[in-house]
Amino acid sequence: MFREKIKVLDCTVRDGGLMNNHNFDLRFVREVYKSLSEAGIDYMEIGYKNSKQLFNPKEFGKWKFCDDEDISKVIDGIKSHTKISVMVDVDRVDVDQVLLKKDSPVDMIRVATYVKDVDKAIFLTNHFADKGYETAVNIMAISRALDNELTECLQQLEKECKAKIVYIVDSFGSLYQESTEFLIKKAKSILKTKEIGIHAHNNQQLAFSNTIEAIIHDANYVDGSIFGLGRAAGNCPTELLLGFLKNPKYDIRPILDVISKEFIPLQKKIEWGYFIPYAITGILDEHPRTAIALRESDKKENYREYYESLVGEVEE
Repeated sequence: MFREKIKVLDCTVRDGGLMNNHNFDLRFVREVYKSLSEAGIDYMEIGYKNSKQLFNPKEFGKWKFCDDEDISKVIDGIKSHTKISVMVDVDRVDVDQVLLKKDSPVDMIRVATYVKDVDKAIFLTNHFADKGYETAVNIMAISRALDNELTECLQQLEKECKAKIVYIVDSFGSLYQESTEFLIKKAKSILKTKEIGIHAHNNQQLAFSNTIEAIIHDANYVDGSIFGLGRAAGNCPTELLLGFLKNPKYDIRPILDVISKEFIPLQKKIEWGYFIPYAITGILDEHPRTAIALRESDKKENYREYYESLVGEVEE
């Protein structure tokens, strides 16, 4: 269980922001950052760097855009070794608005892409690497990728991309341990010069076990979120990861404190975690957007009707 090379990236604010249009206030984000810093977490992913030409700042909170001055307000005065990460989506970022690393509080930029857009992801990643940032590529919806296309994608990343880390992303929470093992081993066999990471969603309550499976097969970068906060069913809970890793540099107590003080009250305002509609989308390898919409409707407990609407089978 103890492997010094393992790094934990907490994506609570970034992934959790998908459930409230990134409208966390500055005080909450500072409390999360302080707790992660005291816990010894390696990276905090604070949000997206999306283009304000594509997304209206009046409709989304500041962590949809992650202006450097807002990030500076979060970390100001807090002594920490926890690095700041932001995520960039292919086709959604204004690269000219991203400053050189020496002028920014951001340490790492992770580029999220589908297999089909790997060329664009490589261009962005290399651009950010040239600006001085640590870089990573997150391959989203990997459960939907054809094996030959994934092979070509990984080969391109190995040959052409300056990213130091490539993440396998179980976007729909549909993977089981066997598939996780296969994907990590496949990535390791091709990506000889890069570290492998895992980002797991919890639709079938397998995010933690799949993350452990990835660690067993030498994935050294693992994502978590405090109390599992994240889109729909959420992510692998950071507190469970710390309990598993047995690394003395991590301290679970600050995470437990912030759960008590901030996340229990937050549950009354934002719904996330294991709910049947999210489990159904995980079972069927579907994006959870329809399940999220269902949970916001007056039919949110009509599980069978929802299931049959997806599989297209209605009994007489």
